[in-house]
Amino acid sequence: MVKRNFQREMEQILAVRKPRVLLHACCAPCSSAVLERLVAQAEITLFFYNPNILPEEEYRYRLTELKRLLQEMPLPGEIGLMEGTYEPEAFLAFAEALADEPERGERCKKCIRMRLEAAARAAREIGADYFATTLTVSPHKDAVFINECGFAVAEAYGIAWLPSDFKKKEGYKRSIQLSHEYDLYRQNFCGCPFSAAACEEK
Repeated sequence: MVKRNFQREMEQILAVRKPRVLLHACCAPCSSAVLERLVAQAEITLFFYNPNILPEEEYRYRLTELKRLLQEMPLPGEIGLMEGTYEPEAFLAFAEALADEPERGERCKKCIRMRLEAAARAAREIGADYFATTLTVSPHKDAVFINECGFAVAEAYGIAWLPSDFKKKEGYKRSIQLSHEYDLYRQNFCGCPFSAAACEEK
């Protein structure tokens, strides 16, 4: 089986034209390096939909940091920002039964699917050419699963998926550098209480 290079696939798509991309954003640190890489090649609207982030104070703080990044980081053009509905009950409805699942397990897969489905709907709503996510910049996330899920969601919702592996070409390292440069709040867990508990146990 040939291993796909999602980063190269993205570059080939973006080389043809400058598309309108709805980019699901998980947080400011991950968004920083991704925006820096994409902004010259795409018209970007960020979409903050993360019902997995609890408590609500944590959710609001991460959203505030993302807004601050957009104000302080010198990026060409205008970056739009959409906030999805904050509905932690939708996340907990399936996640509580999967509380003991490890990182990258079934709970994470369902969470990612839920967020990508919301991103696909938002992308279709604004007439974007593609939707994508910043999640692949993290070495803690399974880029193969995220892309496979993205393609499946794209087919179901009739909107194109922009493949990516933003950790490539030192994307994750660059996100750390930019986090220091802009003094961004850089959390050590994805946002959900199950991830937080696992971090505390280490």
